[in-house]
Amino acid sequence: MKLLRLLAAQLFAATFVLATLSSPAHADTPEGDAQLALEWQTAWDTYKFYDSTPPPRPGSGRSRAKSSISITINAPIERVFSLYSNINNHVGMHSFLKRVVTHKDWYRNRTRYINFTAVEEIPYEGAIVVSNTHAQQRINRDKFFYETDTWSLPNVVTHQKIVFEKRPGGKTEVTENLTFDADTSLIDFVVANGTASHEVNQTALKQAIESGEL
Repeated sequence: MKLLRLLAAQLFAATFVLATLSSPAHADTPEGDAQLALEWQTAWDTYKFYDSTPPPRPGSGRSRAKSSISITINAPIERVFSLYSNINNHVGMHSFLKRVVTHKDWYRNRTRYINFTAVEEIPYEGAIVVSNTHAQQRINRDKFFYETDTWSLPNVVTHQKIVFEKRPGGKTEVTENLTFDADTSLIDFVVANGTASHEVNQTALKQAIESGEL
């Protein structure tokens, strides 16, 4: 636990410094959104976060780890898929996620592609750290799954495949398969924190869908 707290402090300190230096003022303005679009493109071109293979090379200082979480939602698969795959419905489900800025939204070969940035506000030692997660989502409505690739400071890449399956009684099982790439010194914390964050989000979405809030 002491190691995880140390790694957490390192991660948030690095994020705080880099976010302070790189985040534009007034990120909730159209000018800020244009800057986020430029940052998204730079991350896409520089870090190639859409490429899940090959894994980091031995000795590169980076590692890959995977986790998988599932939840059953008492609602038909069509409704669950439509609501769950809409990233805008995730805002407010986790206390850090404040808004989503969509840069591009289009269809190709019956798959919907969305380039976006998720803006999080993270409390850290009396300050608010603005963390921008740049992402591409690919939604396959015909086969009830979607994929999302993301990049965020300090150079953390995630590859996600979220699969929806019918279950008896009109229920739907949602399984999130998560792959994390990060610096080796941070990989354990990134996996633990990232997985926990997704579990919180899953639970909140389940409650919102079943209650009719969404």
